[in-house]
Amino acid sequence: MRWFLSLSRPAKRALQGALDAALLALAFLAAMLLRQENLLFLRDQGVWLGLAVVIALACAGFLRFGLYDSVVRFAGMATIRAVTAGVALGALGLHLVSRDHGLEVPVSVPLIFVALAVPVVGGWRFALRGILAPPWRDRREPVLIYGAGEAGRQLRAWLRHSPDLTPTGFIDDNPLLHGAVIADLRVHPPTEIDHILRRDGITRILLAVPSARREDRARILARLEPFPIRVQTIPTLGDLVAGRAGIGEVRELRVEDLLGRDPVPPRSALMSTDIAGKVVLVTGAGGSIGGELCRQVLRQGPRQLLLFDLSEYALYTIHEELQQLRNTLSASPTPEVIPLTGSVQDAGRVAAILQRFEVDTIYHAAAYKHVPLVEMNMVEGLRNNVFGTLVLAQEAATAGVGSVVLISTDKAVRPTNVMGASKRLAELIFQAQAQLPSATRFSMVRFGNVLGSSGSVIEKFQRQITAGGPVTLTHPEITRYFMTIPEAAQLVIQAGAMARGGDVFVLDMGAPVRIADLARRMIRLSGLTPRTGTQPPPQGAEAGEIEITVTGLRPGEKLFEELLIDTAAQPTEHPRILMAVDAALPWNTLSALLRALQLACDQGDLARIRALLTKASIGYRPLSDMVDPCAVAITCATTDSPALAAVPIAAHATAAPIQAADGRLPTGRPSPAFPAPVATTTPPPKLQQAAH
Repeated sequence: MRWFLSLSRPAKRALQGALDAALLALAFLAAMLLRQENLLFLRDQGVWLGLAVVIALACAGFLRFGLYDSVVRFAGMATIRAVTAGVALGALGLHLVSRDHGLEVPVSVPLIFVALAVPVVGGWRFALRGILAPPWRDRREPVLIYGAGEAGRQLRAWLRHSPDLTPTGFIDDNPLLHGAVIADLRVHPPTEIDHILRRDGITRILLAVPSARREDRARILARLEPFPIRVQTIPTLGDLVAGRAGIGEVRELRVEDLLGRDPVPPRSALMSTDIAGKVVLVTGAGGSIGGELCRQVLRQGPRQLLLFDLSEYALYTIHEELQQLRNTLSASPTPEVIPLTGSVQDAGRVAAILQRFEVDTIYHAAAYKHVPLVEMNMVEGLRNNVFGTLVLAQEAATAGVGSVVLISTDKAVRPTNVMGASKRLAELIFQAQAQLPSATRFSMVRFGNVLGSSGSVIEKFQRQITAGGPVTLTHPEITRYFMTIPEAAQLVIQAGAMARGGDVFVLDMGAPVRIADLARRMIRLSGLTPRTGTQPPPQGAEAGEIEITVTGLRPGEKLFEELLIDTAAQPTEHPRILMAVDAALPWNTLSALLRALQLACDQGDLARIRALLTKASIGYRPLSDMVDPCAVAITCATTDSPALAAVPIAAHATAAPIQAADGRLPTGRPSPAFPAPVATTTPPPKLQQAAH
């Protein structure tokens, strides 16, 4: 065997051809013997002519159909097809020569020859493949393949050469396939899963249904969830078609498979309205939503795509990715992608960018979004989310930007945390700016959690399950809305294209998901068993159990989120986009609130900040004490508390900050005054000292 393996490739092909010729001769002679039942035919020269024809045509067919191009140790269906075609070609030639030249070859001999030659010529190859099989074949883990379609068959072929996994059968919902044998494996109905798992000791199932809708995938997973097995999947059809993955790249399940909601295909007209051939700016371009907005925007063919972010690393990462994506686009001319560092709080930087590049469309995704972090950094959260939005809105109106879309959140609805309150104030700023005479369309898009974003609870659960637990929940009854990042970004772009000015769009997020149920499903579909922290481990419990512990709600966290302030919502031309009917604050009221809030931020007066937010008409009701390390300990205040009564908004709107001799606040930060709203008919006032 070592001698055979050491031969050169041409030598191996020649040896195969010689062996095939010998076996073809034996098959032909055996066919004649079976038909004649004696050896007298050996004296007939015509028989030997027929034999030469059979060998010549069959070997030529083997060569033509690629039999000698394949490697014996990887023999498979292609080998069987090539052998069958070559042998059939030889048998056909034998029949025609016998008929035309009157050879003493019975008509049935070609058929008997095919029946004998195919098994022997193909059989020695499969026998040798078994001998050459690597030693790990007998140690591979048995798995089931769910889906006996084309993808399942390709996966089965790929797993032939896997050192880790070996399939023992198919599972398929199609009753017409039940009992059939495909690629040497039997197809079983889903009702036999439990029996097969016990019989074969299977602990893993591979999903091979890349073209299935998410609703169908979720139904399959719900069927598999009760079994103690790990469920993995091959890439989706989109990834396969785009070349981002191969059929054999088995992956862990994605949470969107569990949610079972298919995205609505984007409408090309809405996707391109504010983007194609235009200059588009995305703030917070290095974030989860901002980055996906950039990818979607780039595919719509803008003239320039401006990436604006404060984080150098995030900006570098997304710029490198978009450069590669840009090189794959067929659009002409190719869009220019420009990275720009800076903060939306820097009015000079924002104004310079908008004027220099003559920006047409802005998607404002720059924000601090993590509730606990903003609770612990109240001033910076408000500066970025509220006053950064104010700067962007006013400078956009001044520069005559065509459309500005604010990325908002469901946490802005009746907020219980500073992050949610800051996003509601950002919405009010856009609504107020939209009431002014301006060429700029301001709109907002409000939605819930997105899957796969930085800091996502889903990512945390996956890490905890991989580490062996425990999986931590903040509350057993907490629920959240979820949507994939690509779908959210596409809907944001389409909503912005429908805006008329001041619109508050709300995305249809589907039904809210109970996080505890999601955690249990993720654990079970990883082949493990969930156990709550209140349950003692069962006696003799095996490794593989994952404990679920409840840690308590974090500061500012709600049990459930809402998408509408009022119960009414109007439909739009898109089935997944609704329009909220939310009241806006008059500019004078909002201006007074923002002046007072800016003053409190400049002075670092966190108690006054909370009082102002609670007093304001934004529905803010804190559920926990302040946790900002810069704050003194105060308890939750209500609108009826004496603390709030002593903090009238109007008084703070006119009060002057305490300043040092150099004109700076005690924080060392210059104190800009809150500027008036900007209409394009009048130039905006410059930022001045708050003491004016």
